[in-house]
Amino acid sequence: MPREIINIQAGQAGNQIGENFWKMVLAEHGLDHNGTYHGTDPLQLARVETYFSEVNSGSVSKYVPRSVQIDLEAGVCDRLRSGPTGALFKPDTFITGEGGAGNNWAKGFYTDGAELVDTIMDALRKQSEPCDALQGFQVIHSLGGGTGAGLGCLLLSKLREEYPDRMLATFSILPSPSVSETVVEPYNALLSIHQLVENSDMTICIDNEALYDITTRALKVKGPTFDDLNGMVSQVMCGVSTSLRFPGQLNGDLRKLCLNLIPFPRLHFLAPSYAPLYDPKMQVFQGISVPELTGALFDRKNFLVACDPRFGRFLTAATIFRGKISSREAEYSVLQLQQKNSHLFVEWIPDNVSVTLCSVPPVGHKQSATCLANTTAIQELFTRSLNQFTAMYKRHAFMHWYTGEGMDTMEFSEAESNTRDLVNEYQQVGHVAAWSLAASDYSPTTVSGSHC
Repeated sequence: MPREIINIQAGQAGNQIGENFWKMVLAEHGLDHNGTYHGTDPLQLARVETYFSEVNSGSVSKYVPRSVQIDLEAGVCDRLRSGPTGALFKPDTFITGEGGAGNNWAKGFYTDGAELVDTIMDALRKQSEPCDALQGFQVIHSLGGGTGAGLGCLLLSKLREEYPDRMLATFSILPSPSVSETVVEPYNALLSIHQLVENSDMTICIDNEALYDITTRALKVKGPTFDDLNGMVSQVMCGVSTSLRFPGQLNGDLRKLCLNLIPFPRLHFLAPSYAPLYDPKMQVFQGISVPELTGALFDRKNFLVACDPRFGRFLTAATIFRGKISSREAEYSVLQLQQKNSHLFVEWIPDNVSVTLCSVPPVGHKQSATCLANTTAIQELFTRSLNQFTAMYKRHAFMHWYTGEGMDTMEFSEAESNTRDLVNEYQQVGHVAAWSLAASDYSPTTVSGSHC
């Protein structure tokens, strides 16, 4: 029986990435842009119902994505509706507002977003009721704007109330100072992180700065567009969801994935990496072995977050290999890498790198690999946002835009202290040794509070 997932695309970035994601998923499952199957491999339909509902119209079966597209302005959703994949989605799954959030987190969370949230929850109920075994929800959103950050976080808190036993996973795009669009991004990001710590089970962080670096340096794209960046994010999303969408070895659902990756409930922010990364023109000259794939996964140049894993320690990691790769070869290359770099892996979690195998390769490649790493180095992202936030907050710059929407200034202080606590927790577990674990704040009773 397939374990269903409902996809939620929030805001401009969420919908643009979602469009790319569905195009790739359709290609991998042998479906056309109308959802009709034209593939040849029986594995393509074995677990297709994880993300799709089968609809029989006449003699033809059509596969419809289990997805809801939301935005506080209609522009992006209208473009998606009139685009090549527009006929794929149910018309009532597009939910839009009128005015837009104007990059204001408070508008998305308190005023305009709150008016729309009941309609969204009704649409999600319609999607979840026919499910036989709903495993959870995945939210695609950006933390720098108003709709994806504000309304996305409001939606997570509502889902946590209504579906307390289902998994909530997010693909969250974090803002970066070197690729910044608006000056209030640090406010929006920190308020979102505060909510994600409490309401998300697994947050896969993606950083604009790292995306730009990968597309220009590795893929040799001069002046990358949003399509280039979104394509990179979609590749990683397809890699992460491989074990959920196809029969494979290990990690068959979101709960298992989280259970292997998240030792403490608050430390659920993961850094993704992808291999191989190279200029498409170089494909005919590339032959990559399994040890090379494994090494590339743990190389900082292949991480989609701008942090250096050499300055932290890996708590856990999940490697997902695709293509004709033997399990012995994959497991041996991962073990060898761990032994060579043992100082980068915490010693108090034995066998902390899981290996997942799927024989279906991505479209256009013979083999690929994706990694989700729970590394203490990710605190760099939070520290960066925290420093920018503090610089503005101590002068109360731009605060009137948020308080004018009904926010209390105390929420800013709470978000700041919660993020500082998060950074301290990452530092603490990075340095804790096996013998001192019992004496640390992380007692077994704390761990049992996880949603996983």
